[in-house]
Amino acid sequence: MALSVFYSLTINAQLKEHIDGAVTTIAFGSCGKQDKDQPVLRQAVEHNADLFLFLGDNIYGDTKKMKVLKAKYAKLGAKPEFQQLWDSMAVVATWDDHDFGQNDGGKHYPKKEESKEVFLDFWKVPETDVRHARPGIYTSYFYEDSGFTVQVIVLDTRTFRDNLRKYRGEKVDKSAFHYGLDYWPHESDKYTMLGKAQWKWLEEQLTIPADLRIIASSTQFGITWNSYEAWANFPSEQKRFLELIKKTQANGVLFVSGDVHYAEISKLDHDGLYPIYDITSSGITSKWGFATPNDNRIDGPVMDNHIGLITIDRTENDPQLKVSIVDVDGNARIERTILLSELQIK
Repeated sequence: MALSVFYSLTINAQLKEHIDGAVTTIAFGSCGKQDKDQPVLRQAVEHNADLFLFLGDNIYGDTKKMKVLKAKYAKLGAKPEFQQLWDSMAVVATWDDHDFGQNDGGKHYPKKEESKEVFLDFWKVPETDVRHARPGIYTSYFYEDSGFTVQVIVLDTRTFRDNLRKYRGEKVDKSAFHYGLDYWPHESDKYTMLGKAQWKWLEEQLTIPADLRIIASSTQFGITWNSYEAWANFPSEQKRFLELIKKTQANGVLFVSGDVHYAEISKLDHDGLYPIYDITSSGITSKWGFATPNDNRIDGPVMDNHIGLITIDRTENDPQLKVSIVDVDGNARIERTILLSELQIK
């Protein structure tokens, strides 16, 4: 082996923050109120999931008082359905605004460091974990089995995010909207979602060899602008991500997201890149009265409580990713199969 190749492999190995065994079925969801029962979590156990991704708004904290935040986490932790899930599979979490502590909050939330410590404590992140030593809660996991590697990249879309740009009556086709408009896309590339350090880390992560890369983003990546929170409010950041996938030649990227209180699958097309799917699962307990406009929606919406599932089927030469949205009764409300070969740079 050439020295340069050996060096590259060594560096890649050092960048793997967590390495574990195989995963075949990955469950995910978001937006669960700690004061309500969460029976849909039992569907992850019923479907024999190996991993559950909590995608944010895992509680509704909305406070600057850490005692209040801890008490709300404690209510979640005491739920028998949560305890059953915790005991049955690996659990990985990121946060969104409500468990971060401030509705639609970003880097200016004054208690973000204290909130981070509460987060790390509740999710039992070991003291040796790098997240204790650096700002933010972004991290990655690798699940390896018989030469097949699943990388889970967990983004932090709160700690470093600049303020949203408020809608000030800019010209827009109001016929597409039956609700009040909150936010307008930033036009300058000086505003960030992830921040300099996380962007650098992300590029390093995308250079590590993997067959399937699941990007966990608390807020939707693949949708078109709808005036609520989404990557579409930072179009230069969204484009930067897509161009970074091209630059690093990172195959197998699939987004999962939450936040909006319904489920849908979006498909984003970008020049020179394979289709980018964003599977939104949002509604462990929360519901919304309507789905916002989304030109990239190809499945859904599902307005009832649910979780998402991705099952990796490697029985064929071309592995299949079987994606579903499952309601509290175990009914598959969305089903879609994505071939791994679809997620390859040509």
